[in-house]
Amino acid sequence: MKRCSAPGKIILFGEHAVVFGKPAFALAIDLRITSTLSASTQYLVNGRPMKKQYHMYVSSALDQAWDGPPVEVVTRSQIPSGSGLGSSAAVTVATIAAMLAEKGRFQAEAVARKAFEVELAVQGRASPTDTSTSSNGHGVLVAQEKMDGFLWRIESGDKSWSIHHREVPEFTFVIGYTGIHASTGPLVAGVKALVDSSRDAAKAVDRIAELVMDGVNAMEKGDKAKVGRLMAENHQLLNTLGVGHAMLDRAVEACGPVSYGAKMTGAGGGGSMIALTDDPTGASKAIASTGCTPFTVKVGCEGVRLEPYARRDS
Repeated sequence: MKRCSAPGKIILFGEHAVVFGKPAFALAIDLRITSTLSASTQYLVNGRPMKKQYHMYVSSALDQAWDGPPVEVVTRSQIPSGSGLGSSAAVTVATIAAMLAEKGRFQAEAVARKAFEVELAVQGRASPTDTSTSSNGHGVLVAQEKMDGFLWRIESGDKSWSIHHREVPEFTFVIGYTGIHASTGPLVAGVKALVDSSRDAAKAVDRIAELVMDGVNAMEKGDKAKVGRLMAENHQLLNTLGVGHAMLDRAVEACGPVSYGAKMTGAGGGGSMIALTDDPTGASKAIASTGCTPFTVKVGCEGVRLEPYARRDS
């Protein structure tokens, strides 16, 4: 039938604040998840009967985008689960894309819209940052107002986000993966509770919104030093929101001498950090010294795409 792949992402600026309608800026990375859809006599995921409690994203994707006969979904991932690199968004986007492609309706905006609904259903609270970045690729700026590079607008209740395409310079990022899985839903809910009860937390969200736009402008100018300084500030603000972790802090600190700046990326509570650097070898060694697993990624990569499919491969 159909096979599609979608990239993971790093959030350069704005995670958590974006849930409150603030801007965020994310970059697609060259780690992908592939989802293959094929005919079956029952609903299967990777050869096993599909169960909602174990296959939440695939099951919800089927609810959103499939009304045909039973199918098997086979996924292959280059992205560590729970790493903060958008694995849930990528598997959702790739799976929905395969379903829409089978119906002859494969189109990035349609995929992004349905994928956001899946993440919202599974997590309870969500922004379209991950799913739109995985769908569009390259760089994605999420903001309330419509700007240059506008792609589409997504709404949920009283929240709305305008999604914009941004080209990305050839910056080098090294990721440090803690190996610690922290579920996004509870972290997002915890930030919401803190912001509702703490003026300092609310101010932190507002400051994150300010530095997102400064960071986008700095990246478009190729100003690595300023991007790095803003990354470091964003990291401290996320700690203020209670989503930090000691292992992330150690890796960020270790990268100081060999990077322009570093920060956690994604929901936090574990997951991963990122460092902007011209010395990926040095940054990798620094990250490894803290117990995190380092790997270098390319950014600004292609979004969801249809892949060649041969039945003998399945």
